[in-house]
Order: sequence, then structure tokens, then C-alpha cells
Amino acid sequence: MRTKDEHKKEALFKATVKLVNEIGFASSSVSKIAKEAGVSPSTIYVFFKNKEDLLVSTYVEIKRNMADAFLDDFDERLPIRDIIKGVWFSMLKYISNNLEKYDYLEQFANSPFGALVDKDALEKYCNPILNVLERGIEQKIIKNVNRELLSAFMFQPIARLANPRLCHGQAWGEEDIETAFTMAWDAIKL
Repeated sequence: MRTKDEHKKEALFKATVKLVNEIGFASSSVSKIAKEAGVSPSTIYVFFKNKEDLLVSTYVEIKRNMADAFLDDFDERLPIRDIIKGVWFSMLKYISNNLEKYDYLEQFANSPFGALVDKDALEKYCNPILNVLERGIEQKIIKNVNRELLSAFMFQPIARLANPRLCHGQAWGEEDIETAFTMAWDAIKL
């Protein structure tokens, strides 16, 4: 049996993101992904069961890396607003610096492949943030509404602000970003 080389696995993730963003899921064949990654097509099967597994694993890996970046300076001892602001700014920075990965996430989430992801397994990466939101609700700092609504009003604006294609190349200054966070915070605070 062949040994696993983590550099090859990372190259497969990068190639998958690149090709899916350029030509879509259907056209991103195993052979094209392998060629882009500079590996043999059989190498994919050392790491993944099939193309679907590669696509799902790429999504989960990006989500895990993204959650790690969001929680880099996470300090649950801070006031709720400060914690959420730190996460918000970390999210904005991550997405701005990793648009190709975020584009993959968006495509994946809006495709039939999204149903193949174990949502509970993904949620564990965001538990610290979810716990802070829950604490904010309990302390009557944050509105007690569906968590998806909180997320939509708090975090979805980031995707738009971070993507120059959606903002027509608008360059946001520090004051603009502060204003955007305040607007998002105002939407969820009690």
C-alpha cells in the first residue's frame, strides 16, 4: 500500500479549489484535478474514496482552516461584543485573503454536494462562537432568535464586503469596516 504524503493531499485540495472555481464541479474530473496537482490520478484514491469524497473533504478542510483563523485571537473572557467583533474582523480578514477558497465554499454550499456534509461535525469547529452567542442570549445582550437569523445578519455582510467583485472594487477604509461591524452588531443586539 502506498504511503500518504500530506504535501500531495494539500496540492489536491488546492487543485480542486482552483478547477471547481474555473470550470465547475461537473467538469473537474479526477484526472484534471490530479494533473493540476501534479500527481497521478491514482494518488487521489490514496487519500479519498472517490471524487465526491475529495470535494466534500476539500469543503470541510477549508471550513476547519477558516474556523481556526476566526478563533486565532479568541478570548472568551472578553465582553460579548468584543469577542464577536474580534471574530467578525478575523472573518473579514480571512475571506479577503482567501477569496478563492471562499468562492469554493459558496459554490459547494449551493450545490447538491452540500447535503453530503456532516453538519454536526462542522459545527464543532464553530462551537466557541456559538457558545458566545448563546451566552449573549442568556445575558439578554443578543436577541433570542433563530441562530441562522443571527448568523445571517451578523456574518453574511462580511462575504459581501470582503469580495471586491460584489462591491464593484470598492476599497473599504478602517472607518467603513468599523461602521459595517456596528451595523451588524446593531442588527443582533437586544
